[in-house]
Amino acid sequence: QVQLAESGGGLVQPGGSLRLSCAASDRIFSISTMGWYRQAPGKEREFVASITSGGSINYVDSVKGRFTISRDNAKNTVYLEMNSLKPEDTAVYYCYMNNRDIYWGKGTLVTVSS
Repeated sequence: QVQLAESGGGLVQPGGSLRLSCAASDRIFSISTMGWYRQAPGKEREFVASITSGGSINYVDSVKGRFTISRDNAKNTVYLEMNSLKPEDTAVYYCYMNNRDIYWGKGTLVTVSS
């Protein structure tokens, strides 16, 4: 059973930065698409960013130019560098792995507030 463990969430002021990490328990990480979704209070879960095993990257329009997704296959870890954070970025951020089946982490809370 694949396990994903997110870390790096917390409270940050508007304009600040955070880096989320997601460590995977399985070697299939290197051949899987990895990514992030988020769910704000009272809203549906939405796609944030993804990176394929070949390095192709996609972002939702609202985070382009502010967030950067990357992966380290040697560490089975995907990262989400978040800069210029806005209050509307407040959400629980979930890591996922897509390799035929889809696996989810338990989420990490990001709160952007002054």
